[in-house]
Amino acid sequence: MIRSSLHLLKGMGYSISTVSVMLLAIVSWGSASKSPLLVACLLGGAATSIVGMFCRWLSYEVEKRQEERQAGERPSPGSPRSSVNPASPAKTPRPAP
Repeated sequence: MIRSSLHLLKGMGYSISTVSVMLLAIVSWGSASKSPLLVACLLGGAATSIVGMFCRWLSYEVEKRQEERQAGERPSPGSPRSSVNPASPAKTPRPAP
């Protein structure tokens, strides 16, 4: 599979999981509504689950963008090489060997 397809698949999986959490919360609401503590636990659990899935999806988005950025910085196989090597840790160019 292509990376973008995998990324889309991950996003869809997290979306489906979010809908699942909401449906389970709706089903549980009847019992939980009898106690303020159960309401707080139900809402807190559903919210943290959804936020957690969003954070995981966001981490994949960040990784994807970093990979795309790094791929754009790499020279293509047929491109001429620079006569100067990448900068040293002090950010000063080093002469080519």
